[in-house]
Amino acid sequence: MHDGDDLARPLDFSHFNPVKHRWATRAADWPHSSFQRHVAMSFYEPDWSLAIDAPGDFGEA
Repeated sequence: MHDGDDLARPLDFSHFNPVKHRWATRAADWPHSSFQRHVAMSFYEPDWSLAIDAPGDFGEA
């Protein structure tokens, strides 16, 4: 059985990637993302990416 983390982790990775690579200051600032749609559905807070302490938490070794 799959849980919410099975979907959340790859979404977190893709939403945080523009911030990690300094293409945007916040996930909400990146216009080519599904992040705004997920905020509208209350899956994320608009400033979610500002609460991330360690960019290395999202995949890429």
